[in-house]
Amino acid sequence: MDILEINYLDVEENEEDEKIIKKVLNKCFEEEILKDKNLYVNVVLTDSKNIQVINKEHRGIDSKTDVLSFPMYEKGELDNIKLEKEDILGDMVISIEKVKEQAKEYDHSFERELAYMVVHSFYHLLGYDHINENEKKEMRQKEENILQKLNINK
Repeated sequence: MDILEINYLDVEENEEDEKIIKKVLNKCFEEEILKDKNLYVNVVLTDSKNIQVINKEHRGIDSKTDVLSFPMYEKGELDNIKLEKEDILGDMVISIEKVKEQAKEYDHSFERELAYMVVHSFYHLLGYDHINENEKKEMRQKEENILQKLNINK
């Protein structure tokens, strides 16, 4: 079973992007012990215009953003279940335009910025958030752990 489905919405298909996403999600699934849970993630790669429309439709926020996450489970809900059939962990929508902009802005490589978007969204799919300081700290530690283990630093 593949843990990933990638769809493109008004952006060119890109094998290198797919390799980065797959590598990061594999490590995320491994670290969070989800490999045997029969789950997959739907990733939509798009542009800033489309992500703005999706952001407005689903969150009521009429602005561009880098990544949107749509989880299918509540935090902790997956701890003690093994799904009989394949099921979706959630959807990630990533603006490739914003990833490129932010890579320049933060002086990161494109790979580092895309990897961060994927791992950040993955932890949102698991119910983590960064609204309060304690949750933010926990989420950031998990994100950095994945990036360090993959040696994606700059």
